[in-house]
Amino acid sequence: MMARMPDVSRRAVLRFGVGAAVGAAGAYVLGSTLSQPTVTAPPVAMTGVGAPLAPPAVPPLEPAAAPAPTYVTGSFVSAARGGVSTNWAIARPPGQTAPLRPVIALHGKGQDAVGVMAGGVEQGLAQAVAAGLPPFAVVAVDGGGSYWHGRSSGENSGAMVLDELIPMLSGQGLDTSRVGFLGWSMGGYGALLLGARLGPARTAAICAVSPALWTSSGATAPGAFDGADDYAANSVWGLPALGSIPIPIDCGNSDPFYSATKQYIAQLPSAPSGGFSPGGHDGGFWSAQLPAEISWLAPLLVA
Repeated sequence: MMARMPDVSRRAVLRFGVGAAVGAAGAYVLGSTLSQPTVTAPPVAMTGVGAPLAPPAVPPLEPAAAPAPTYVTGSFVSAARGGVSTNWAIARPPGQTAPLRPVIALHGKGQDAVGVMAGGVEQGLAQAVAAGLPPFAVVAVDGGGSYWHGRSSGENSGAMVLDELIPMLSGQGLDTSRVGFLGWSMGGYGALLLGARLGPARTAAICAVSPALWTSSGATAPGAFDGADDYAANSVWGLPALGSIPIPIDCGNSDPFYSATKQYIAQLPSAPSGGFSPGGHDGGFWSAQLPAEISWLAPLLVA
């Protein structure tokens, strides 16, 4: 299990946990404005008699960089998803002028970007950074219900993330040289799959929470895969890349994916962080685990 984080940091990210894990509807849109610096000339120097001396030259100040907004949303038409209008959202802690590295937060089945961000993720980030965590951004995007991989319908939400979303984030002032992945249930499976496909050079860390895992194609939930070939082509079992990426996996003892997750952990090249603890496959368990997960993820993004 992860080491217990300090209480102050735990409180700081609990609000983030409410928004990202429980996913109630709604989001707050906040921004920052730039205050231009004012240059004041020094007082005129006087001599006992005669004309005043000219004031010393004051070099012009460079204008201060505008802090990035703490919450922005947008959408793009995703070719990878068959021309579907796809919503995205970015949350940052306040006062950030340098590009931050993002955690790509992948939602579970039936959720969307708004659900991940609901409850004030940007406020939680502000509190977490104030408590001492390194600053990072959180990105959420609509992925539909296709389990973050290509389907026979032509929709490929995994390619949307890797080939459309992440390149777009550079234009939003984020540093995408390395990213983290965080996901719940369907998103936990997606985090493992997409993190491995992006590779160790670009993936700083993967946090899979209650990942939707099955030990065979015949055991999968309806709609998760198109069949045995689809399951094999998009399996997260036996992926060598995962041996070089830091991973925590958290799962509840009462989770329906408990057995498959335990077998999955056993076959990984190295034992992941995280572990099993009391709880089920629900927002209550996910919120309880998230503070330790975020405190673990944040330093890896800036390493």
